[in-house]
This record gives sequence, C-alpha cells and structure tokens, in this order.
Amino acid sequence: MLTDAELTVLGLVAERPRHGYELDEVVSERGMRDWTALGFSSIYYVLGKLREKGLVAEVEAERAHAKAKKTFTVTEAGRQACAAAAEAAIAELRPVHPPVLVGLANSPAVPPERLAAALARRAEAVGERLAEVRRAAAAQDHAPPFVRAIFDYSIAQLEAEARWLEGMT
Repeated sequence: MLTDAELTVLGLVAERPRHGYELDEVVSERGMRDWTALGFSSIYYVLGKLREKGLVAEVEAERAHAKAKKTFTVTEAGRQACAAAAEAAIAELRPVHPPVLVGLANSPAVPPERLAAALARRAEAVGERLAEVRRAAAAQDHAPPFVRAIFDYSIAQLEAEARWLEGMT
C-alpha cells in the first residue's frame, strides 16, 4: 500500500527520471500542494522510502539543477505499483473529513449572525480559491490531459461548494 505522498512522487518519477528539485517544481506548477501533504523537505524522504521498497532507483544523469545530487527513475516494480495504486485511488470512494462538516455539526452553538458571517467568509474564500485554480489551469495549456483532468476536478468541486454556499446564505 502506497501513501498519497508516495504515489504522487512515484507517478512523477514514472513520467520521466527526476531529481528532488524538479519534483518540487512540478508539484508547485501543477497545484499538487493543495491536495497532497508533500512539502519540499519530504520529497527526498519519500524518494528514500520508494528506493527501499525497490520502486525507484538512482540513475546517472546530467545535473539539471545546481543543487541536484541524485536523479531517480522508476523500476518495473514501481511502474506496476504505481498503476495499481492509481487505479485503486480513482476507483475507490474513500471518506474525506473536511473540517467544515465538524463545524456544521456544531453550528447550533454559534449565534445565527456569526454563523451567517462565517458562511459568507467561506463563500468569499471559495470564490478566491476558484479564481486561483482557474488561473493555474489556464497556465497549463500544454499539459497532458491527466493534468487538465486534475484541474477540472478541483474546479468542479469548488463550483459545487460555491453553489451549496449560495443556498446556505
């Protein structure tokens, strides 16, 4: 079983051999930080775990970045594990635990005017985030279709929440 961080890094290395700095750049460019707990400091840690599992291996490569020390490529076992884990992640419905649901479950404790203000603040934040994601998606015009699908999914989720919030205010 791969963690979300492991699957994310493994998938990026499966696209092509990469070093940690390039992985960090791709994670940022594709907006992956918004849905993964993958910071720069954890990338090499995750790569080490994947190497220990035999899913990636170090390769000799030209240093594409001055600070890059190691470049990694996916092994055949890594390619198979990535495919299986990605398929499961797509097919299986997993519970999510957004804090907003905890807040709603306890909303009777919030005075009505403060609840309305909190919902309005959330609606504003969702609108701002939606605009950010749309801008980032527009910058991905040459990205592969699967990257486009990630942005489309995020936009659809935010639009759905914006519609829900309209009904709450």
